[in-house]
Amino acid sequence: MKGVWLTALLLFGCVSALADEGPAYGPELEGFDYPYPVKTYDFTSQGKQLRMAYLDVPPEGTANGRTVVLMHGKNFCAATWEGTIKALTKAGYRVVAPDQLGFCKSSKPESYQFTFQQLAANTRALLDSAGVGPVTVMGHSTGGMLATRFALLYPDRTEQVVLANPIGLEDWKAKGVPYQPVDKWFESELKTTADSIRAYEKSTYYVGEWKSEYDRWVEMLAGLNRGPGKRIVAWNSALLYDMIYTQPVFYEFELLKMPVLLLIGEKDNTAIGKALAPEEVRKTLGNYAQLGKDVAARIPHATLMTFPDLGHAPQIQSPERFHEALLKGLAK
Repeated sequence: MKGVWLTALLLFGCVSALADEGPAYGPELEGFDYPYPVKTYDFTSQGKQLRMAYLDVPPEGTANGRTVVLMHGKNFCAATWEGTIKALTKAGYRVVAPDQLGFCKSSKPESYQFTFQQLAANTRALLDSAGVGPVTVMGHSTGGMLATRFALLYPDRTEQVVLANPIGLEDWKAKGVPYQPVDKWFESELKTTADSIRAYEKSTYYVGEWKSEYDRWVEMLAGLNRGPGKRIVAWNSALLYDMIYTQPVFYEFELLKMPVLLLIGEKDNTAIGKALAPEEVRKTLGNYAQLGKDVAARIPHATLMTFPDLGHAPQIQSPERFHEALLKGLAK
């Protein structure tokens, strides 16, 4: 019987390995090409020499004098803003899109106190180095929490805030999602595969539908987790999950005094740690159709634009509709 179980386990391991075949990228996403030239900002933070990768794309044709800083989500990178960068630069905006520390082509320190305040400060220093003045900050998913924190820290630097399906519109801990130690997040992240990413994104980002063009972004993430930096990638990801869970911006939306544009795909159901919560709690989480309305009502100068049929990544799921709404909201 022991031999039978051993054979079964070996077969399962082979099947799992085959299911996750694909490109392997370096710990700073070496080998994966971005749609625009990648620049780097070298700096010292918390006693470490670090590097942030970023895109700085000039406007096409006549510039309108405005700069939009794009802040990506937890399972995204600067490159996943490709369509949005194209739409914005065509409309005359300069666009700066960093890979935040711990993500994608930027440094992944072995130890770092990740806070939204620290990431905002890093981003401001990058903008200073690039000669960028007042900006519109646009955050998607986790980037929405960072954009909110950036605007709260640097209101004189922030002309406008755009939140595209941001997480943090509720406090998961207060609602009953149990705490998970960093080591547990790390164990979970080490198990990440292309199949697990695809299944999660299909149900959450794309409302149960899948298009072949989404696979590029799945392989971007899966390739990081297949590569030689698998453990440091997973460790940074675990630290970032802890940051997201423990540092809500939910209680401070009233303090945003600049214009805020909320772009919400109402079929989204994202909630950090939802799978850890009891069933009765899980059912109450990630109701973006209501969360968008509730938060918009709390922000003094908010404009809410909704997409009733779209999920967590409306800028990828329906780019033409999303960018039409975005440009209209920015013009206001």
